[in-house]
Amino acid sequence: MAITKEIIEDKIEIVGVHKNIQIRNATIIKEDGVELTRSFDRKSLECVKTLYDGTTFTHTDTDISGESTEVKAIANAVWTDEVKAAKKSANEASMV
Repeated sequence: MAITKEIIEDKIEIVGVHKNIQIRNATIIKEDGVELTRSFDRKSLECVKTLYDGTTFTHTDTDISGESTEVKAIANAVWTDEVKAAKKSANEASMV
C-alpha cells in the first residue's frame, strides 16, 4: 500500500491589461496509483510591485526565479516594457 502526494500546476492564466499571471496548483493524493483526493490552491503574480513612502515611489520587478520554467517563459513573453510601464503608472495613480 503506497500513498503518494503530487503537486502539479494544472492551470496558468493571463488576466487583465497588466497581464497578471494566475497559477492554480493541484495537490493529488493517491493510494496504489488510484486518486483519493485532489485539492487546489492559487496564486497571482503581478509584473511590478510598487511601494510609496509618502513622497517617493519605488518600483520593483516581480522575482520569478522560483517559478516553473513554463511560468517564467510566459512572464518573459507577456511582461513587456510597455506592460510594466503601464502597471507602474496604474499603481502610482491608485496610491496618491
